[in-house]
Amino acid sequence: MAHPRYPHVFAPLDLGFTRLKNRILMGSMHTGLEDIDGGFERMAAFFAERARGGVGMIITGGIAPNHEGSGGGKLSTDAEAAQHRIVTEAVHAADPHVKIVLQILHAGPLAQTPACVAPSAIRSRIGRFVPNELDDDGIEKQLADFANCTAKARDAGYDGVEIIGSAGYLLSTFLVEKTNTRTDQWGGSFENRMRFPVEVIRRCRAAVGDDFIIVFRIPAMDMLEGGMSGEEVIQLAQAVEAAGATIISTHFTWHEAQVPTIATMVPRAAFAAVTGRIRQHVKVPMITSNRINMPDVAEAVLAAGHADLVSMARPMLADADLVNKAFEGREDEINTCIACNQACLDHTFTGRLTSCLVNPRACNETLMVVKPTAAPRDLAVVGAGPAGLAFAVEAAQRGHRLTIYEAGSEIGGQFNLAKRVPGKEEFHETLRYFNRMIEKLGITLKLNTRVDAAMLAAAGHDAVVVATGIRPRVPDLPGIDHAKAVPYIDAILGRKPIGRRVAIMGAGGIGFDVATLITHAGPSAAMDIPTFCREWGVDFVNHPRGGVTGVPISIERADREVVILQRRDGAPGKSLGRTTGWTHRLSLVRRGVKMIGGVDYRRIDDDGLHALVNGEPTLFAVDTVIICAGQEPERNLYDALVARGVTAHLIGGASEAAELDAKRAIAEATDLALAC
Repeated sequence: MAHPRYPHVFAPLDLGFTRLKNRILMGSMHTGLEDIDGGFERMAAFFAERARGGVGMIITGGIAPNHEGSGGGKLSTDAEAAQHRIVTEAVHAADPHVKIVLQILHAGPLAQTPACVAPSAIRSRIGRFVPNELDDDGIEKQLADFANCTAKARDAGYDGVEIIGSAGYLLSTFLVEKTNTRTDQWGGSFENRMRFPVEVIRRCRAAVGDDFIIVFRIPAMDMLEGGMSGEEVIQLAQAVEAAGATIISTHFTWHEAQVPTIATMVPRAAFAAVTGRIRQHVKVPMITSNRINMPDVAEAVLAAGHADLVSMARPMLADADLVNKAFEGREDEINTCIACNQACLDHTFTGRLTSCLVNPRACNETLMVVKPTAAPRDLAVVGAGPAGLAFAVEAAQRGHRLTIYEAGSEIGGQFNLAKRVPGKEEFHETLRYFNRMIEKLGITLKLNTRVDAAMLAAAGHDAVVVATGIRPRVPDLPGIDHAKAVPYIDAILGRKPIGRRVAIMGAGGIGFDVATLITHAGPSAAMDIPTFCREWGVDFVNHPRGGVTGVPISIERADREVVILQRRDGAPGKSLGRTTGWTHRLSLVRRGVKMIGGVDYRRIDDDGLHALVNGEPTLFAVDTVIICAGQEPERNLYDALVARGVTAHLIGGASEAAELDAKRAIAEATDLALAC
């Protein structure tokens, strides 16, 4: 019987020799756990929790088939297979019907070793080393190593492998002329350039027989000028199908491309139609991915015929029970992935363990264990920002009685500012989740309620968690109270008019958010695929080489002249996230925003903002100066409670306000809630 709301999502998929119980899979996410002591036990707990959460199939993070392809873990020996069996046994014990698939990732020129290899000795723009050009013996070794890794995966208890042929890793570098300048049978014509990845599939299939899942992750759109054409992608898909692929998964972008594909500024399911176009030319099932973060989006993609399966990677970090919640009609309880990348991809690309901003337990399941409390307590939380909300929900789920006091008229704290910025609309989802959990868990919420230490002491709570957040720092600058000076909160909330010529003091995340907001005009690209395509030069319809148009970018923008200033020397924006910061910088540059470092502010007056720029006196003749000069912790209440002898805890911005850091705030709150 079909599911009443999600008939496509919850339809089984018959692969002939096995069956997937539904159409949602957890896509590959590198965790870093395979590189640490005890990491396989932690991975086992991480993936088992997602298996219990209802997914039909899980694809692991990338594992190399050999040393020269490594960006992390490797699988080529019996001893390594034994470690992986810890993971597969845990998943199958959690749900025998869930399939777990090992992603084989040969990083090619992006491998973190001078032994890295590629079809040609061409260094990637983001690679550390010039790769060693493969000779015939080297190519044969790589083919044998892929086959060996596939066989070891089967020995380790995996149900299949996914071979990644995209993103600028080894297989994809064979496919495009810019990275494959060979003139032998492995280069030249496209038929020759695709020979290596097709042969990889053939060898891997021969190594394991017909009753083993082999997924090939195809570069459906490179997002690079000179990348693969739409016709070549289809030709490759048909060839890997003929070579023995069970499923084809579509991937979008190379890591060095300058088009965002998974950040929050990307519309939901923006790339699904590309998968659908390829799907018309093959018979094997196809997976689509990228910015599909809720079950209704997955259902719409499948119903439209764009794919047979939907990959949801980061959404499974945010909420391990996403699929079960959808099946049971509890969609409003899903802790939605907001595509911020701050604790997942930013961590991956800076050598830190993966987790999730909205769910810090991700990859920490064995360290952050949720247990019902043996001694329920009456706890108060002051402040309904991310830290206060995270603490209240976690503590209430453990059985404590919670009261939240919030001086404002709605929950959310700094998220209520973020959600107003074009491209950050997903922040609404986190607040929807917290509102629902407050209701479900019976948490008492008192809005428009400003409390003091005396009131809280009289209320008789067992403990008070102070999550009062921050207050904007007011620089000691002549003219800071001038009519031209506008605090960033007033600018974001529209409480004060913003002139045509604007200087922004401060180049952190808030400064960039303010610049985005005041230069924006027209639809938000995050909510409108045609606008996104115009702003980033993408053509989903005609699929030119790489999917990018190569014509000037068209951005609708407000009629303002804006300059972002920072005290530090160097280019502003260096403190932004590793995987998303460049998108914010590039987007603002395209809107004509100027960015200047090495600025020493002197005064604000009728003429504008006076400063020294690299020691030279400079007047910024602006109508408005928006102050984004950092924050200070709002901890007066905490100090007063401690003075009265009230048991109090300090979390979030009230504890540390050097940067507005929701990731740290939510993790800190969760740790405290699990310890109470």
